[in-house]
Amino acid sequence: MGTLLDSIHNPADLKKLKVSDLERLAGEIRELMINVISKRGGHLASSLGVVELTLALHFVFNAPDDRIIWDVGHQCYAHKILTGRREQFDKIRCHKGISGFPKRSESAYDVFSVGHSSTSLSAALGIALARDLRRQKFFVVNVIGDGALTGGMALEALNFAGEIKTDLIVILNDNEMSIDYNVGGLNSYLAKLRTNPKYYRFKEDLEQMLERIPAIGRTVLRSAERIKDSLKYLLVPGMLFEELGFTYLGPIDGHSIPIMVELFREVKGVKGPVLIHVVTKKGKGYRYAEMEPHRFHGVGPFNKDTGEPLCQNDSHPTFSEVFGSTIEKLAEDDRSIVAITAAMASGTGLENFAKKWPDRFYDVGIAEQHAVTMSAGLAAEGFKPVVAIYSTFLQRAYDQILHDVCLQNLPVVFCLDRAGAVGEDGETHNGLFDLAYLRHLPGMVLMAPSNGQELASALKTAFTLDCPVAIRYPRGKTEDPLPEDFFELPVGKGELLCEGEDILILASGAMVAPALQAHNLLLKSGIKSCVINARFIKPLDRELICYWAKKCRRVLTVEDHILCGGFGSAVLEMLEEEDIKNVHLKRLGFPSPFTGQGSRKDILSLYGLSGEGIARKALSICGVKEKVRSK
Repeated sequence: MGTLLDSIHNPADLKKLKVSDLERLAGEIRELMINVISKRGGHLASSLGVVELTLALHFVFNAPDDRIIWDVGHQCYAHKILTGRREQFDKIRCHKGISGFPKRSESAYDVFSVGHSSTSLSAALGIALARDLRRQKFFVVNVIGDGALTGGMALEALNFAGEIKTDLIVILNDNEMSIDYNVGGLNSYLAKLRTNPKYYRFKEDLEQMLERIPAIGRTVLRSAERIKDSLKYLLVPGMLFEELGFTYLGPIDGHSIPIMVELFREVKGVKGPVLIHVVTKKGKGYRYAEMEPHRFHGVGPFNKDTGEPLCQNDSHPTFSEVFGSTIEKLAEDDRSIVAITAAMASGTGLENFAKKWPDRFYDVGIAEQHAVTMSAGLAAEGFKPVVAIYSTFLQRAYDQILHDVCLQNLPVVFCLDRAGAVGEDGETHNGLFDLAYLRHLPGMVLMAPSNGQELASALKTAFTLDCPVAIRYPRGKTEDPLPEDFFELPVGKGELLCEGEDILILASGAMVAPALQAHNLLLKSGIKSCVINARFIKPLDRELICYWAKKCRRVLTVEDHILCGGFGSAVLEMLEEEDIKNVHLKRLGFPSPFTGQGSRKDILSLYGLSGEGIARKALSICGVKEKVRSK
């Protein structure tokens, strides 16, 4: 027996159904999502929460002529299924499969490519202004939520939208969550709105009563604005959105398709910016995701019958777990250590720190710029702030790092989780730029630990330095057990791992292990390589690197980063500064800044950043055509 979903190839097919059919269709979409994501992993809870909202939007509006812009993209799975990608959905987030986020190059229905939070309002405003300039007629609908409204950029856009008064429909998907539970004053404000329908009922009753008065009703209604304002402030604290110039509607049930369809149809006739406050449940329809929405925000493969992660035999900790464990131990002995994150306490490994020292832990929401400058203020007063943010998201606070931290040489420690290729989340989440945007900053010390022990030691070292420090480490598990003891690393000193005179392999961070694998493979081909673990990207170990560069004359740098401005570039600059000539240097890394999606292992292998790939590159530099023998 066929399903309703089998008949849906694009949003036009939805319009052939009755509103009453859409609830059944919602169940089929959820079943497809759970079946696929339980095998692939992905952003499940967010997308489960907006199935009805997505159906109502595509039922009422005429995409892609009407523009529907999604924030972040965590909520876009139902949108992708309904817009011609149902048959490709089982390959979502796979190499050469469809993206887990809206992507313009993938579909005309993906109006704006996203991956980072709080951008959709600004993009929607730009699209609406372009429409107005061309005197075109179409609706611009912006779906923002999943914590994105805590981002300052979204608030800037709200302020401007209310100022220019152009037609714009904003759907605030209020599910009380981002990656972790939402924090801050705005979240408290939304909570009050969820529980205060009194004003809207009273406002409607008052208007209807005044309009019934013959002849003078309209005049009295206009005169009553002052009264209504008083009621507004009395019954609904703040009325932030109306004061910003929006027509505010809601809160409404984001799982009632008939209510949303009716309201969306009516709102088409409202002029100016409109904000519809929709309340949804993250993880809706899958009880394990409803009970633990933070765990199912971004989830790996799991048993759909139990909700439990599929077992992995590797008992080694992740780099995030090593960071969390180490920072706890260091904070026990030093009460000046405080931890800051931007809506990702669990993702960065700070959950236990937050429970143990709630007065020394600050989750600022999706507000990376604020996190950095607040940390600078703490450092200026003698505290030792550690800022734990994914590499890709710290990009958003470049000016604050430069102006508020480095310019004043303040000892803030930046811990860049998910540095390098992250895997299935793809180009919007890869941490391939951090060395390029941090290396040139005055006073900044950059470390790239190769394993868990070095990460723990890098943290201990960072808190001894009176300057800004950044430590980058990859997503995934370490190759060593959770470290019990740490030691201070001599600043700017690398580690000689293997001696050899045929070629020098300079490896940074996560590339040290495959460089050692390459060393062993090269020995089978008669090539003796020297392998150095750089440990520090800035300052580099000039003495060690220059000595072996002059000895080997062939140098291969290996990094989990874009080639432009990265570790290899730093080595080239150093050799030029030291006036070392007659050295043949090649750099191995990511040639393209927008590397695609796939498992981290597959992506690294694709770009030659595996043991075999490094060995092949080294053989090429040495002029040896023999194939790498991996066994």
